[in-house]
Amino acid sequence: MFVDSHCHLEMELFEKDRKKVIDTCIKEGLVYILTVGTEEKYFEKVIQLIDENPSVYGAIGIHPHNSRDLNDALIPKINKTLTHNKIVAYGEIGLDFFKNYSPKDIQVDAFKKQLKLAGQAKLPIIVHSRNAKDETLQILRETKGNDAGGVMHCYSYDLDAARKLLDMGFYISIPGTITYTSAQKLVEVVQYLPMDRMLAETDAPFLTPHPHRGKRNEPYYVKYTIEKIAQIKNKRVEEIAAHIHDNFKRLFLTGRVVADRKQSAAGSR
Repeated sequence: MFVDSHCHLEMELFEKDRKKVIDTCIKEGLVYILTVGTEEKYFEKVIQLIDENPSVYGAIGIHPHNSRDLNDALIPKINKTLTHNKIVAYGEIGLDFFKNYSPKDIQVDAFKKQLKLAGQAKLPIIVHSRNAKDETLQILRETKGNDAGGVMHCYSYDLDAARKLLDMGFYISIPGTITYTSAQKLVEVVQYLPMDRMLAETDAPFLTPHPHRGKRNEPYYVKYTIEKIAQIKNKRVEEIAAHIHDNFKRLFLTGRVVADRKQSAAGSR
């Protein structure tokens, strides 16, 4: 019952063999895959993928690298895309002060605007944060995060930040970097994380785990991350996989299913 809670199947690096990759995911035991469209050009591809593949769900948002692109003309398209019943999250959104492809002030403004849009859509948020720990935590505290919850994707900060995020109700998503020998700080976070607040992801095609490091990452490589988490927590792989499966459903699917049922009931009156 493996789950990849964050990947990018819509990206060009999967263009030649996307169907084969998804078929392999199913054979490898993945029951849910969340593909995340990070800019406008990927929105339609995300919709196509989730319509064609029962196990694939989607999220859309404007990545901090593309914060310049968020404008009043784009917001109606975002809102329309968010109404699709298999779009289960808003993201990834946040701050990236490592590469600064968009100026910091524009990133902050786009992050705050998108937190508001996610709240209006009643969707959980997927947060990207790199070299912006204090600023991200401050904005999430000021805006009170999101009533629908959220996850800090591809976690790379320390244990103190993880505690603060957990206190705000966030889930923490562990990437394939946990398999790297340099991941001691992340190992400490995994040791601390409660089982019911943890997710696992590949961020494919990026951040390929050991033993495939150096190659394109694949969603089914999430098994290596889950195996490493099980080793760190001294648990069976099946137990960790089951918790991550349940956590994914609780965060991304339960609220959406309830909302869909309410909408359907209202429409039948």
